[in-house]
Amino acid sequence: MTIDSNDILNSILESISRIDYVHSGDIPNINLYMDQVTTFMESQLASTKRYESDKILTKTMINNYAKNNLLPPPDKKKYSKEHVLVLIFIYYFKNILSIKDIETLLKPITETYFHTDSKLSMTDIYEEICSMEKAQIEPLQKELKETFERAENSFAGAPEAEKEKLQLFSFICSLSFDVYVKKLLIEKLLDEVNPEK
Repeated sequence: MTIDSNDILNSILESISRIDYVHSGDIPNINLYMDQVTTFMESQLASTKRYESDKILTKTMINNYAKNNLLPPPDKKKYSKEHVLVLIFIYYFKNILSIKDIETLLKPITETYFHTDSKLSMTDIYEEICSMEKAQIEPLQKELKETFERAENSFAGAPEAEKEKLQLFSFICSLSFDVYVKKLLIEKLLDEVNPEK
């Protein structure tokens, strides 16, 4: 791809290497009112926004999550650190899963570990998941390089004037197929664990 393929690839790989998560130690250990929760989430997850005008979390979203059994109800209109951890999971899941699927996924976790005397806390679970995800960054970068190279070598016989856009299209299609297959797998797994289905 002649839109300086090295610049595109390096930009993508650089942005992946900067992926971070909200550290549980940064979440206040005191209960927060809804405005404080939305302000905290906005500041902590601002780097994940595609557009400056995007909203990370609104009061309406929080109310809907509680109403749809994704988020345990607040205690006297205040949200604990555990609530914030669940909201972070919801924030990431909502881009690829339906509300019902998120409920199927989170309900067994919140029922067992949210404000309970279990050996594992929501913080322990959150930290373990974040650690696993951080370990995936290097293999993901390698996989993206390979996908990019395959796309860059596609449409070898196309006219030079059209090759660049076809190769970009090829790269985006490959990434989209990967997301599509993984989403199907997630839905299949959720259907297996959801007794209602």
